[in-house]
Amino acid sequence: MDDDDQAMSPEETLRLIEQQGSAAVHRLTPDPVPHYLAWGLAWLVGFGAFFLRQGLSGTPYVPIPDGVAMALLFGSMSLAMLVSSLTMWQLRSPVRGASQARGAMYGFAWFFGFFTMWVIALRFTPLLAPAEVSLLWASLSMMVVAVLYMAGGAIWLVRPMFVFGAGLAVLNGVGTAAGPGWHSLLMAVGAGGGSVVAGLMLRRRARR
Repeated sequence: MDDDDQAMSPEETLRLIEQQGSAAVHRLTPDPVPHYLAWGLAWLVGFGAFFLRQGLSGTPYVPIPDGVAMALLFGSMSLAMLVSSLTMWQLRSPVRGASQARGAMYGFAWFFGFFTMWVIALRFTPLLAPAEVSLLWASLSMMVVAVLYMAGGAIWLVRPMFVFGAGLAVLNGVGTAAGPGWHSLLMAVGAGGGSVVAGLMLRRRARR
């Protein structure tokens, strides 16, 4: 058999290149759904507990101790952060360069952002009433999350990530102005449900 008979046509070569490119993207790109689903459930459970604890008018719907609500929120957020770390671990590859440096700096931005948030919240906690203390911690943490989501969307040109971060920022601002109960409700429903929707949108975008 001649070598010419074994050679692929231009159409077959192009199809093979596209298939290999799609396989490489799938292998090097982490699945966004676990990340967004984990954070969505964390906000739904944590802020949902605060909403039941505070009520819209300040009257609790369920007598949940404030410490229990705080433990649920930050405990579920810690689990979500663990899931996110495992998801980002999928990005390990032989690829080196500017993209890897951006990812590393973005990871450090989360650490320093939350470190600063804790310092600010601890400084002003003794000066506020209990209801305002929970609002301070919740609003500051969501502000850091919103800004970093928008920054990540801008760095990697992921429009759903940027839009989701901007939506979080708006909900966080409106909820903070409205009061503790409203903030918890908006974060539980808007941030929690929105996170799940954003993850599904990114999954659909990646498949395309």
